[in-house]
Amino acid sequence: MSSFFRAMVLLALLGSCSAGGYGSAPRELDNACAIVNERPEYLRAFKATQRKWGVPVPTIMAMIYQESKFISNNRPPHQYALGVIPIGRQSSALGYSQALDGTWDEYQDQEGGRRSSRESIHDATDFMGWYMTATVRETGVPLGDTRNQYLAYHDGRSGYMRGTWRAKPWLIRIAGEVEQRAVTYNAQLHACGKL
Repeated sequence: MSSFFRAMVLLALLGSCSAGGYGSAPRELDNACAIVNERPEYLRAFKATQRKWGVPVPTIMAMIYQESKFISNNRPPHQYALGVIPIGRQSSALGYSQALDGTWDEYQDQEGGRRSSRESIHDATDFMGWYMTATVRETGVPLGDTRNQYLAYHDGRSGYMRGTWRAKPWLIRIAGEVEQRAVTYNAQLHACGKL
């Protein structure tokens, strides 16, 4: 085997083990134990965020499920004029946490640093902990209140305080689903000894 070929194989292997950006979702999204068994790096990130910010692991997992289905490079779909002319995406949301450009920039300035990436599970969960802790300060919503944390995450803290979510029955329904998923994930993680 030539040294050039060996070097190319090594580069391909290293590229496949990049910093937390898997691209595709884990296979069994309804099973928290299967998720963290398939991707142990996820559990390390979730637990690091829980230690640093106090956000419960099941809450983080349920919100990531809702935001990106655990797809590291997830983005909102393109919008089209006249059904065929692409006119951009509906927002700048990107990654596991679906953080918007402006909010991510604020996080990088205050906490994460310029090298942090929305496609890294560690950076995305740290961002969520940072954001949710600020939500506690500004709104009084406890970290363990998954439903209201999700409403504030989706509509922004000022939108949450203004009650913009009250006019969105679909969002209220989804926030309830996120809360229920956190309860389910919590029970599963305790049953398999991951919490």
